[in-house]
Amino acid sequence: MKITVIGGTGLIGSRVVALLEEHGHDATPASPATGTDTLTGEGVDDALAGAEVVVDVSNSPSFADDDVMHFFVTSSTNLLAAARRASVRHYVALSVVGNDRLLASGYLRAKAAQERLITESGIPFTIVRATQFYEFLRAIAEEATTDGVARLSTAHFQPMASDDVAAAVARTAAGDPSEGVREIGGPDRVRMSDLIETALRLAGDDREVVADPDARYFGTTLEDDSLVPGPGAELSTVGYRDWAERQVRT
Repeated sequence: MKITVIGGTGLIGSRVVALLEEHGHDATPASPATGTDTLTGEGVDDALAGAEVVVDVSNSPSFADDDVMHFFVTSSTNLLAAARRASVRHYVALSVVGNDRLLASGYLRAKAAQERLITESGIPFTIVRATQFYEFLRAIAEEATTDGVARLSTAHFQPMASDDVAAAVARTAAGDPSEGVREIGGPDRVRMSDLIETALRLAGDDREVVADPDARYFGTTLEDDSLVPGPGAELSTVGYRDWAERQVRT
């Protein structure tokens, strides 16, 4: 099966391409690095030519509210139009658990807008909503740090390894469209402040961590279950400590 992976040279996309190829699919990465610009439309038709499935795991280069909304709306509009022209039979997009509950966040509001474009497109689709990645826990700490103190939400979340995200996306791409949302998450429901403090300590970072129920998470405050997947979610098996130890060994 011919599958085009938009954002296929990035963290998730490159792994999706590799997994699909391992299972005998003709997976092609498409990104600005390969001459495909979803914002201008340049190279998009060529990238989708002959594709049965399109996988969109691209991300905005800027998380500023206006920039991220422009990216996901413009990029998705261009991709969906090209997918119609190419008669794509399955459109798969990676999204974020909780985006529909956290519209005060500019980034998550943009992801919700992207989802609406896909669901209203008339193209058979599956949206994969993932929880946060282990790889980004320290970036969350950086965003939350002022004057050397990281003020972090006490809300629960269930982060997961990016390898497991890629595997779920690849399986979805190889399957039939669900015409709905598939949620995936990590094995452990933990408090954000606790896990990120653990991540910092394991990295030798001794900055002060303050657990604050009102701390903002990329522009929004969290309810206790805002970032927790629903009861039907597919959960991975690799916990954070096992993942972190694996990173040290490799």
